[in-house]
Order: sequence, then structure tokens, then C-alpha cells
Amino acid sequence: MPESQGKLNQPMSQNQQTRKPARKSLLYHIWTIGCQMNKGESERLGSRFEELGYEATDTAGEADLIVLNSCVVRQSAENRVINKLHTMKSLKKARPEITLALTGCLVDADTDRLKKSYPHVDHFFKPGDAPPWLEKTGELSLPHQPSPSVFVTIIQGCDNLCSYCIVPYRRGRERSRTVEEIACEVRELVNRGAREVTLLGQNVDSYGHDLPDRPGLADLLTELNTIDGLARLRFLTNHPKDMSPKLIEAIAGLDKVCEQISLPVQSGSDEILKAMKRGYTAAQYRQLIRRIRDKIPGVALSTDVIVGFPSESKDQFQQTLDLLSETNFDTVHVAAYSPRAGTDAARELEDNVPLPEKKARLNRVEQLQEKIQSEINARMLGRTVEILVEGKARGKWYGRTRTGKLVFFSSGQDCPGELMKIRVEKTSAWSLQGRVESSNTEQEEK
Repeated sequence: MPESQGKLNQPMSQNQQTRKPARKSLLYHIWTIGCQMNKGESERLGSRFEELGYEATDTAGEADLIVLNSCVVRQSAENRVINKLHTMKSLKKARPEITLALTGCLVDADTDRLKKSYPHVDHFFKPGDAPPWLEKTGELSLPHQPSPSVFVTIIQGCDNLCSYCIVPYRRGRERSRTVEEIACEVRELVNRGAREVTLLGQNVDSYGHDLPDRPGLADLLTELNTIDGLARLRFLTNHPKDMSPKLIEAIAGLDKVCEQISLPVQSGSDEILKAMKRGYTAAQYRQLIRRIRDKIPGVALSTDVIVGFPSESKDQFQQTLDLLSETNFDTVHVAAYSPRAGTDAARELEDNVPLPEKKARLNRVEQLQEKIQSEINARMLGRTVEILVEGKARGKWYGRTRTGKLVFFSSGQDCPGELMKIRVEKTSAWSLQGRVESSNTEQEEK
């Protein structure tokens, strides 16, 4: 490593001291885009840097260490990462002594290609890995003062090679952490102040199949449910072909597991699902939804949809709209298809749905879902809900119900991490607003 980069725990050079005489410590900046796994990994990177004497800054221009945590699941995300990398050129030229690193799903095994494309970047490391310059100083660290709601990765990688998805090629094969390791981490996070944990994986339903005793996600949830001080458990994302009846029973029976399930369908057309290599039919998906709702009354369901997949006809798109209309999801994440180099779809299928048509279909899904969400949330008007307060934004406190509804309220108290009863006074498609309710209110949403 060039001398100018230094070690993270190395004192400032004489040049740095001259340039910034008032500074007491080095500064780091982490830019993150993409999924919750990226966010969780960035949080742990930051904690490790702080253990080594760094302080966080929101301004990349004043940082001594910059880490870009990338996402390439969609073209729009990759474009943002590439644009960010280009903006770093001038900063690196003006301040060659800074350390610039890239991680996340843009980083594949061909780091030589990346180094050639982005010579101003000092380090490249794969998502979930510790930075190479930390090898002698330990692995990533838990946050010392975690937020009330935190992410914990339980499995890396994915063995489901959906034809459109680049993630398995960047994060590799599935690798589960042991129940004991995860439980130890969750206990420590709770001891440090966390109240809610969301378990993460590209496919959490595959958790444990690669471990000697083959525990499943239901077994892990059962173990974590016993941790004192932990108020809530969530997990994502599920795969419809892998979600087991045992897991559904665990969600229904464990008091700390929230009644909220993310279950990406991607399309309502069997032909498109087959081309996507999803491994289930629309009828099987509908049957799974019925089973979940029978076992977990009041469950909130979210899904993901891709529109404009190669050769998707108007009739096939309508099948997706029909499924969304009849299922009434609480949340739908929709994206227009974009080919990802290295995937089966990019190699074998022509991207033949015109971009204007993709945008029109995306808008139709968004309009339908806004109507559905407005109707679902309107039913909450006048009810009292229990939320876990996560923080403050624009002068109001906010938190989420067990079913994931975002709620805003006003209070003069300092209440992050508190479970509070809020009477809903206003609803929209995207959130609820209310006031603090007295503790003896009988009506309550789980």
C-alpha cells in the first residue's frame, strides 16, 4: 500500500497537521446506496473506523477516508454509483493523501478491471468483507450506540439464480452464520440499546441449510425470541418457493416476531415467471398467500414487481395487475427491467419492451398501489397503534407499528427506543399521523 494511504490507526502525517492544524482526529465518510444489507454493513464499517480513532463526517470533501458502498441490482443504482466514482476523481486529484475505497455489489472477482476503470480508487473489497487494510486490526464491529432498530445479516449470498439478478454473482453462494453467533450478536446489540432487530439475507428462507445441524429460520427466530430486552423481530427477504409451513407457524406463534412479511412475486404471468427462473407459478404464489393469511390474521404483506421483462406482453402485464388488485399488498416495490451484464436474461433474452412502455407500466402499478395503500391505511383512522420510536424528522417523532406502518407524532419527551401508543388522526398512502394516547387505551393494533 502506498505510504500516502497509511494505516487507519496511524497518526496524522506532518503534511496533514499543517493543512488542518485544528483537527484532533481523522475523519471518515461512508456513502451507501442499495439494500438493507448494505446499510447494515456500512454501519459496522463506521463502528470499526471509530474504534480506530476516526470521526464521521457527512461531507466527503473534508474526509480522510471515503468508502463508497455500491449497488448494481438495477441500472439506475449502478449509474448513481458510477457517477459518484467519477465525482471522486477531482477530489482525489486535489487531495491525493485521502484513502478512497469501493465495496458493495459493483465489486466482483475481476478487481483488475475495476482498477483499470477507476485508477483513483485505492482499495476494492467485496460486500460483507472487512477492508483489506483492517486485516491486522480485527473484523467489523457492532455499533457502540445502535439505533432502536438495527439490521443483522444471517446469511450471505444466494443459490437461486434468477435470470435477471446479478447479486449471486457478486455476493457468492449461500453462507449461513451459526445460531449461536447470531444470538450472541443480537444480545450484545440489545445490551447496547437496540430494541428491534431485522434479520437480513438475499433469501432468508435458505438460512441454515449449509450448517452441520441444519437449523432453519424458524429455529433461529425461536432462539432469538427468548432474548430479554428485545421487543421485536423482523426478517427479509423471503423467496416464495422456499418459505416453509414451519416458518409461517413460527411467525404466528412467537410473540416478538412482527406480523409483516416481504414476499417478492415479480410477475403475475407464469410465462414470465418461467423466463425469470423463479421456480413457482402464480397459482402457487396465491396459495401461499392464502396459507399465510389463514395462519396470521392481520399480517401485512409486501412484494416486489418487475415490469417490462423481455417479451412481456400487455396481457402478461395485465396478469400482474390482476394479482396485485386481488391480493391487496400493504407495500409494492416496482422497478422497470434493466439488463444486468453477466446474467442469463442479459445473455439470452432481447430487451425488447420499449422504455416508454416500461415507464407507462411502472406508473400504472404505482397508481394502483397508491389507491390500495390509501384504502388500507384509511382503516387505521381512529385506532390506537403501538409503535417503536426510531427517531425524529422535521420536528416530529416517528416509528413503526408491528405491521410496518410508518407513524409520525409530536411529543415534548425524548423517546427513541420507547414503545408508545398513538391514536391515528390522519392517514395517507405512505404514512399515518397521530397523537400520544393514554396508557389505558384498550383498542390496539398488534
